[in-house]
Formats: sequence, structure tokens, C-alpha cells
Amino acid sequence: MLPLRILFQISLSLTLIGAIPAEQRVLTISQHQNQNDYSHQSSFIDSLYGEITGPTIKTFEEVISVENDNEWDKQFHAQHTSYLQLQSSLNLPSNDFVDDILMDQNIFGGILTFGHLEHFNCFNQENIDKTIDIAIVGAPFDTGVSYRPGARFGPEAIRSNARRLMPGIQTKRNKNKRYPIDPYNPSTHNYSIVDCGDVSLTPFDNRLALNQLYRGQRAIHKHSGKQNKIPKIITLGGDHTITLMPLKSISEQYGKPIQVFHFDSHIDTWDPKILGGGITNYMSLNHGTFLHYAHEKGYILESGNYHVGLRSPLIDAVYDEDHDSECGFNAISADDIDKIGVHGIISKLKSAIKHKDDPVYISVDIDVLDPAYAPATGTMEVGGFTTRELLAILNGLKGINLVGADIVEVSPPYDTNSEITSLAATAVVDTFLKLMT
Repeated sequence: MLPLRILFQISLSLTLIGAIPAEQRVLTISQHQNQNDYSHQSSFIDSLYGEITGPTIKTFEEVISVENDNEWDKQFHAQHTSYLQLQSSLNLPSNDFVDDILMDQNIFGGILTFGHLEHFNCFNQENIDKTIDIAIVGAPFDTGVSYRPGARFGPEAIRSNARRLMPGIQTKRNKNKRYPIDPYNPSTHNYSIVDCGDVSLTPFDNRLALNQLYRGQRAIHKHSGKQNKIPKIITLGGDHTITLMPLKSISEQYGKPIQVFHFDSHIDTWDPKILGGGITNYMSLNHGTFLHYAHEKGYILESGNYHVGLRSPLIDAVYDEDHDSECGFNAISADDIDKIGVHGIISKLKSAIKHKDDPVYISVDIDVLDPAYAPATGTMEVGGFTTRELLAILNGLKGINLVGADIVEVSPPYDTNSEITSLAATAVVDTFLKLMT
């Protein structure tokens, strides 16, 4: 039995057709053919879209006069083909014209880069002369986790949710004070912003994989930019272990330790003897100990670093806090936002920077958000920030010298159908780009 909606539409169509005298229906068809000359089209679909598929049936006139002996068929065709009178004419280009399809990306598909940014192989020495001010690079690594894996698929998911970030109208007049900088629109700025793709990381040996990531970061840092002498890199994780390698490469480029703002529900400065290393030496470096090593290796400041959004349990409440302080970190807990607010957190972070030009690195673990906003992560903790609160804090840091950043621990297999975790991570990267331009 047909659905009631379809039966109603058929009934309405028959009523409308029946209300038109036969001689008027013939006149309508005749007028329609004279005005738009659809009788020469090969098919009904061709009359709408042009000869896309080629001739498939006889002309409309032949169908009406020869094949459709049934009066209802004649009425049906008369009614629906008369709609074509309202269609504007369509002049299609020649069959070999391709200027309008040269772009290999669109909002729904194509070879995807973040926000449809330009891409080239940033690791190939043959491209060393190409300029990079800001680079986006993926680190598909998740074998340093202590709970749920899957973050190796994070870079792909983050890029996928950046499909709607596209440049607006590009004209020379955009480069004036009235037009804000749009990272995706080259006509609004003079930066060279590139998506370098992913560093190819082995899934079989953490030591080799992290070394590969370090060499990938180092290769990007060897480029020079139009505005930045040292390229700024945004890394898409991957689990949080990967942050150690950007910190290593950046500290080498600047020749000094880097200040770190670490957004996370966990401290990640655990002593390897407490987390991982007590099992095997191989697992001493993991997503909960990398900041311990960053301090030990001298990649980060001795003091003035900040955790933001902490709320997870500690393994040893006294020792862990003491050790965290020894690694140079101060803490802003998740519930501090209820006491001092977004502006209070921004003020604390900005006041921690001694000189305006001091290099700062921001690392965002997506689990800083409450699971209601980011369920797809390795070790989620309840009671976190909302997405709006996180973005407000990050946006409030405009003006700092952000030399590098990352977004980590996005594990797409655990995301919702709407991909809200990956979407939140995409918004974080978008904010990073705006802080760097």
C-alpha cells in the first residue's frame, strides 16, 4: 500500500489536471514547446540538465502522440513537463572545459588537508626552498597509552572535520585593516601556511616511531618562512607521548627551554618509576611520563609552566604533587573555573610569561573537556571544561609568542555519530592558527 503522503500528492495532481479543460491542456503543451523548444530534447532529464547521458528515449512529442494512448499518461506528462516553463535556460560549457573543476578539494571530498590548505612534502629535501611559516603535521601514534587506544586515527578525523573551513572571496582589497586575517584565505595575510600531511610512523617500535617524528619535526623546522624565521608547527596526535618530540625540536631551534601551557585532566609528569617504568624500561616513556622527560632533558622551563584543567586521581597523592612541582609546573584545576572564571585563568597564564616575546608551547589533551563534549579519548575524566570554556581560554591568549602547539588523544573509534570530539579538536587547531597569525 502506498504511503498516505504519496496518495495525497497523486490525488492533488489528478485534481489539478482534471480542473483544466482538454483544449487548454493541449494549448499549454503547445505553448511550452514553442517557448522553450523542449520537443528537440532527447529526454525529460535532458530537458532539465542538458544532454548528460545522451539520447535515451523518443522526443516528448512522439511520446505524447504515439506511445501514450492512455489519457492519464498524457495528462501526467502535460502537468509535469509544464514545470519546465519556469526553468531558466542553462548554457553548459564545452565538453573539454575544465577551469571550474581544477580545485581537487571540495566541502565533501577530495584529497583532504586541514581546512583545504596547500600541501607539499615538507620532509623531502628537494622542497627545502619552499617557504613555511606555519605547518600542520599529523602524528598517527597511539602505542604509548595506558588505557584505550585509537588515537592513531586522530589526524585523519581532525582533518575530516575541518572540511567546512574554507577561504572566502579572495581579492586584493582583503589585505587591509578592515578585513581580519583568515588563515584559510591567502588574500588576507602574507603567511605561508601548509599542511605537511602525516609523518610516517612505524606501529611496531615506539623508540623508532618517536625518532621518526622528531626527524619529521626537525625537517619542517629547517624551512624558512615569509614572516617567521623558524616555522611554527601544529601537531595532530596521536597520543600524548608525541608531545616530547616537538618540544625537543623547538628547544633546539631556539637554543633554550620552552614555556609550556598544558591543558589536560592528568598531570603527565609522573615519574617513570611510578607509571610504566616499573614494569619495563621500554614503557618508561608513555603518555603519562613525557613531561617528566621533557624536564629532565631540559626542553622546558625549570619553572613557570602550567597545567590547566586537572582533575584526575593521582597514583601517590603526596609524591606526585611534589614531583610535578620539581618538573616546573603550577596547576589550575578544572573546578578553578568556578572560582576565578575564564578571565582569571587567562590572567594567570599571561602573567606567568616574563617577557612578551618568550616562546610558548601549548599542548591540549582533548580529555581536558568533559566527556559530554569529548567522549572519544583514551582516559576520560568527568567534571571537565565545556568546549566553549576551553576555546574562550585559548582565544584569550592572543598576543603571546606561540611557537608550537598540539592537539592529542582524539580516539575516533569512541566518538559519537556526529563526531563531536573530532569537531572540538578541529576548533582547537583553528584557534591555534589564529593565535599564530
